Amino acid sequence: MADISELAPGAEKTILLLDDDEPFLRRLAKAMEKRGFDVETAGSVAAGRAIATARPPAFAVVDLRLEDGNGLDVVEVLREKRPDARVVVLTGYGAIATAVAAVKIGAVDYLSKPADAADIVNALLATGDDLPPPPENPMSADRVRWEHIQRVFELCDRNVSETARRLNMHRRTLQRILAKRSPR
Repeated sequence: MADISELAPGAEKTILLLDDDEPFLRRLAKAMEKRGFDVETAGSVAAGRAIATARPPAFAVVDLRLEDGNGLDVVEVLREKRPDARVVVLTGYGAIATAVAAVKIGAVDYLSKPADAADIVNALLATGDDLPPPPENPMSADRVRWEHIQRVFELCDRNVSETARRLNMHRRTLQRILAKRSPR
């Protein structure tokens, strides 16, 4: 089981967990406490900003989509108050474009839900070239293709004709792909 015992003695072990899914938040908080973190939880962007401003933690796990806004707003506040904080962004709506945005803002990693506590701790504690191990269930080739199409679609302001032209595919084919659910 991964824990924070490998940190230097006296290193700060505070962590902010920000998620609007209350059962998930409670389970994750309990798992992080077992691993030695001093946990503080928040269920909204407003509460997350307040904690990041008043008591900036050394670590944070932030959900991307919250009822009252975007979790990346909390990452920005945390980066201003504590540039050395290590932040992992979690989301149930994984897309390459949002992963890139999260890393550009200062997140050290981006994980799709459901992520277990061990994966989150590994991502939080990974340093430099020491990358966490590859995921047990990586995205399928169909999922990667779908993610790419979604990213180009968003970059084209959700214009089907322009997206089809840039992807060099027929517009109706693209419409059928967009109408389907994302592959697993």
